[in-house]
Amino acid sequence: MNFYRLFIPLIVMITGASVKAQVSSLPVKMPVMGKNDTIRVASTNVDGEMIPWIPLDEVVIYGVRIFKSQADQTAFNRLRYNVMKVMPYALFAKRRYEQLERELAVTGDKKEQKKLVKQCDKEIKEMFNREIKELTITQGQILTKLIDRELGRTTYDIIKETKGGVTAFVYQSVARVVGHNLKSTYSPQEDRDIESIIISSGFYQ
Repeated sequence: MNFYRLFIPLIVMITGASVKAQVSSLPVKMPVMGKNDTIRVASTNVDGEMIPWIPLDEVVIYGVRIFKSQADQTAFNRLRYNVMKVMPYALFAKRRYEQLERELAVTGDKKEQKKLVKQCDKEIKEMFNREIKELTITQGQILTKLIDRELGRTTYDIIKETKGGVTAFVYQSVARVVGHNLKSTYSPQEDRDIESIIISSGFYQ
């Protein structure tokens, strides 16, 4: 039994060495170099021939949208303006709450966690007081959808998780008075115009 235990690994080692020797003994055909070929590029061995290649940047091609009427085009242009206006705020909220989640994950101290939540809430409020409070009702509605798109959670859910259900209810009540809904969700199918604007906007380049 001990002989077989030693024999099998020995066969595997000899076979592996033989394969390696066969691979290394194959002749490799290098590409013919011209006098102006001075740029170093990657290459791949394909059946003994080195094939040079370079990576290319992705090229995204968009179709030209044809509108049924001038009114439809005007409405789309207005939507695009509103989306471009609020998208930076949604991305800021995404980065800030992702940072908060990372910070909460590495500390088990309840007092420190409350301090982190309070600091995040303060930064979001400062942004609201400085810029977002000037948004129109339509822009505010789009922003709540985009927050759900970026974070995978509604604004209501975020407030509920960080500040509690009572605070979330109060915020939602105030928002409803001015025409907002913090529970608004985002659907790429239903909001396909917004989705197409975001994809072609360059925010993710």
